[in-house]
Amino acid sequence: MIVTTAGRTNEEMIQTAKQIAQDLGCMYIQRNKKSILSLSKEYNQDVLVIGKDRYEWYGENATEPVFFHPNTAGFRVKRWLQGETEPFLEATALVEGMSFLDCTLGLASDSIMASLATGEKGKVWGIEGNEVLAYLVKKGLSAWESENSMVNDAMRRIEVLQAMHQDFLSALQDDSFDVVYFDPMFDIEIQESNGIAPLRNIAVKEAFNKQTLVEAMRVAKKRVVLKDHWQSEKFAQYGFTVMKRKTAKFHFGYIEC
Repeated sequence: MIVTTAGRTNEEMIQTAKQIAQDLGCMYIQRNKKSILSLSKEYNQDVLVIGKDRYEWYGENATEPVFFHPNTAGFRVKRWLQGETEPFLEATALVEGMSFLDCTLGLASDSIMASLATGEKGKVWGIEGNEVLAYLVKKGLSAWESENSMVNDAMRRIEVLQAMHQDFLSALQDDSFDVVYFDPMFDIEIQESNGIAPLRNIAVKEAFNKQTLVEAMRVAKKRVVLKDHWQSEKFAQYGFTVMKRKTAKFHFGYIEC
């Protein structure tokens, strides 16, 4: 990967780009009015573009960049605060003061909801296998400004860790978190999920298997929760209680610990 700046830049952005390149062990390249495509072809590498408001990651042959944004969390928060049902929070049964481990962080949409529900006294950690995505999300959570101060506070409380979740779980002590959560990339693609479409090309596809579940149940004090496609066989295979929703493309399942 190479790191460069947006088309319109300044000295501050250049220094930020250089620092990020150093953090990630990448090469900083001056933009010099070149297009992202030409830079990618010239160096035959992915391109991370540092702009004023966001950082964009252009993968090889990608039609659109990956960048941090709260994704669906924005409207989910509004609905939840208005008293509407939030299926994720029903499945996880999170309340103030609880601890939550997100083993498949992605863009952290579910972790933001978890942080809101568990509040200042809660603990929310998110594991992301992809080093660059973990870096972007960590930076984004610390800097994104939404219109809701509660959401901003919730994002700042999330601890982002770059690791493979199987290894991370194995190193944790028994009963380390109240809830352990998995939202693996679905085997069957949901065409409507445009918000996460760019992640398909860069997601670390770590298998959810019996060994993973055993470790998760050891680490979780209350529940292990799985989000998966409504046609997924994992729910029945591993004994999850499924919360079915008639019009939903995905369901939540949980196992009481």
